[in-house]
Amino acid sequence: MTLLSGRVAFGANNIFSVLTVKGSYWCRIKGKVLREEESSYNPLAPGDMVEFIPDEHTEGEGKIVRRLERKNAIVRWNRKRQKPQTIAANIDLLLCISSCRNPPFRPRFIDRVLVAAAGIPVHVVLNKTDLGVREDVKLRLEYYRRIGLDTLMCSVLSGEGIDLLRKVTEGRTCAFFGQSGVGKSSLINRLYPGLDLEVGTISKKYDRGRHTTKNSVLIEHERGTVIDTPGIRQIELSLDETDRLDMHFPEFLPLLSDCSFQPCTHTHEPGCAVREAVVTGEIHPDRYESYVRIFQEQESRRSNY
Repeated sequence: MTLLSGRVAFGANNIFSVLTVKGSYWCRIKGKVLREEESSYNPLAPGDMVEFIPDEHTEGEGKIVRRLERKNAIVRWNRKRQKPQTIAANIDLLLCISSCRNPPFRPRFIDRVLVAAAGIPVHVVLNKTDLGVREDVKLRLEYYRRIGLDTLMCSVLSGEGIDLLRKVTEGRTCAFFGQSGVGKSSLINRLYPGLDLEVGTISKKYDRGRHTTKNSVLIEHERGTVIDTPGIRQIELSLDETDRLDMHFPEFLPLLSDCSFQPCTHTHEPGCAVREAVVTGEIHPDRYESYVRIFQEQESRRSNY
């Protein structure tokens, strides 16, 4: 029995495109071999490494028998199905794309992406700088840099930051993630001419993007690998029961042992070092508000189980 390995490019209706050194294959999952993934919305995502058996009778087709262990993944909570949904896996760099305007800069969305990307290197990328960058946006990016995050400003139209972004992504598997309309596909097209991804438009009435990329898709090119993801308007998080949310906020970490209560939720306890840091300005109040909202969301979900 021949066994091949490859990387999932995309999937729909339980049929997956798998890329190998011998070419691409259309594969289905063999029986219930991924039964342990039934608690997930999708057993496989772009970037997953799999093993499959080529079909003896039909060239270019096969049956997936195993998903190899992931080094990381970005996961969201699928509210409709009430299950975690993997957007992309085995990522070298996550590019969290935002925009100055059209749609407006939304730092709380970025905060949620940073939690979802636990363990994955992240660059916060501000696109559409040709529209002008407000002072409060510059200050928020400076805050992100202060807590150890890499940030980059760019413009598809003017070309600002494009060469630097191309250098950052060189030779890596990079996932482009962000809200609808921030220009993910346009950036990819500018970085890698020839890919010709479909580009969407902005709803003038609501100042937000229309969905163009329908499903995550992995694209290999001569300079590396891109995973283009669907634009979303909001992201709900899928955290493990044992996962401590405060560990995903780097500016909280030096203060955790100073809280009077251990463990501390940092929401109401007296003598909380995190809350005191918010009052003194050491922690950005809007970042703290992001933490509180995510915490309350997780607690509400857990109480409903």
